[in-house]
Amino acid sequence: MSGVIYKGAGGSVVLPKTVFLDREDGGHLIINPPKTVWERSELPALDLAHWGFLVAAIGRAMIDVLPQLEGGCVNYFEAGNWALNDRAPPRGPKRAPDHRRVHMHVFGRSRSAKHPSWRWGEAPRLPDYKDRKRWMADFAPLEAAECKAIIKQARALLKRRYE
Repeated sequence: MSGVIYKGAGGSVVLPKTVFLDREDGGHLIINPPKTVWERSELPALDLAHWGFLVAAIGRAMIDVLPQLEGGCVNYFEAGNWALNDRAPPRGPKRAPDHRRVHMHVFGRSRSAKHPSWRWGEAPRLPDYKDRKRWMADFAPLEAAECKAIIKQARALLKRRYE
């Protein structure tokens, strides 16, 4: 299961096809804003606010429902930089406004993470673009039941805190 697992006023939540973090080490989701932009400052105020609410609700929901995050936390990482790599399609130099698309990665941070890039108490270490596929080849995505529980909790948080 990969693809959009939630869509609402704040944007969409995606379980990526290739994850940057194994589910047992904390899990990985992506939140896209409600409009495609290259830089968050390009979002209208209401869209930016709703996206922020969704990002916060998803992060908190992961902490609340994933047993692997007991005593842990999440990291939020706004991204889009690999799209600018000279090796990324289309090959060659790129301008950020033309190729970058803002999205937020939410990484669960488990106290018992085994992969050296995700050790507890250390900053995450993402690979260079050229090494990304090999680096993430053995990572498993969150399971369907985990995603369902996260979205259920996030909906409740959105309703209770941000409506």
